[in-house]
Parts: sequence; structure tokens; C-alpha cells
Amino acid sequence: MAELPILYSFRRCPYAMRARMAIAVSGISVELREVVLRDKPPELIEASAKTTVPVLVLPGGTVIDESLDIMRWALGRNDPEGWLATDNLDLIQQNDGPFKAALDRYKYPHRYGLQDSDPYRKEGAVILRHLEEKLQNQKFLSGNKRGLTDIAIFPFMRQFAATDQTWFDAQPLPALHRWLSQFLTSDLFASIMLRYPQWRAGDAPTVFP
Repeated sequence: MAELPILYSFRRCPYAMRARMAIAVSGISVELREVVLRDKPPELIEASAKTTVPVLVLPGGTVIDESLDIMRWALGRNDPEGWLATDNLDLIQQNDGPFKAALDRYKYPHRYGLQDSDPYRKEGAVILRHLEEKLQNQKFLSGNKRGLTDIAIFPFMRQFAATDQTWFDAQPLPALHRWLSQFLTSDLFASIMLRYPQWRAGDAPTVFP
């Protein structure tokens, strides 16, 4: 078997989720190495000074350690659904910047020495309403079909919703609820959320997808 790219991943990491979803859609095979973040393998640490997932190591040694770059790498080789044409950088930057900052403080206030996470839920809710407005006029953030922008944002929206599911479900955001549900119940999402054991050197390769 030809040498495969190696993907260091962690099942629940939203950055790793979006990388796996793009790889899965592209149909490109990689060797998946499931990482436990509190017990990172030295091979990951050696590959990327960032030492967090996802990290893609290509045959020949080139390292790609940003999730969006991994998505674009995979889709640049095979893009059967035309995702690259739906790359809305403004929405993705909004998600990866202010929304992610609010999400982290809402979900993990103790990490930031916060007594009250409600202000950060409110900050996130402003962005939820912005997405709701877009989705009232189109089925997906990428337009009439799913694309890179949807997949880049979905795992973080999933995490925000799950922080207080009762609160999220009560919000008057019908289009956003439908959009999120489509991805949560999709075959694509199910396929990238299979459980794999922690990788250790010497293990037999796990081919993904």
C-alpha cells in the first residue's frame, strides 16, 4: 500500500471534526491517529510545535497544522460537491474569532476565572441571530447546498448549542435549528464520529475514512 498522509485527530475537537469532514467528502484516504490530549504522543509534538490537533503529515514530511488548510488541501485534490467555491472567509473568520472566544468563555468559564458566563452567551447569541438571518433566505450558509463554510462553522455551533441545550432549543431561531439538525443527523457526521482507540507507536494503521 502506498504511504498515506497521517492525520493526528481527536474525536470531539471541533477543528479536527471539520478537517475529517472535508477529508471524508474528498474521498482521500489518510492514516488516522487518534490522540488523547492529556497524553500527546511524541510524534505529534515533533511534527508540530503547536502540539494540538488536527495535524496532517504528508508523505515526504510536509506538515499542515491548521484545520482550514487541511480542509482546503483535501478539497484541492478532490472536491466532488464543489465546496471550495463556497468558501465565505468573512463568516469563517467571525466563527473562528469572536464566536470561538465567546464559546470558550461560555462553555468553560472556570478556565478564565469567570463567575458568570452569561455575558458570553449573549455575545454568541448575537452571531446566532446573524446566521439565522442568512439562513432565512437560503438553505445553507454556503447557498443552496452544503459547502465549506457550513462545515467549517458547524462543529462550533454544535458545541455552543450543547452547552445548554434547553436554552438553545428555546431560542427563536428556526432556520438555524433546522440547519444544525441537518448536519447532526447526516450520514457524513456519523461517519466521522466513529470511536477509535488511542494511537500508540507500533499500532496497525487505521485508514480513514
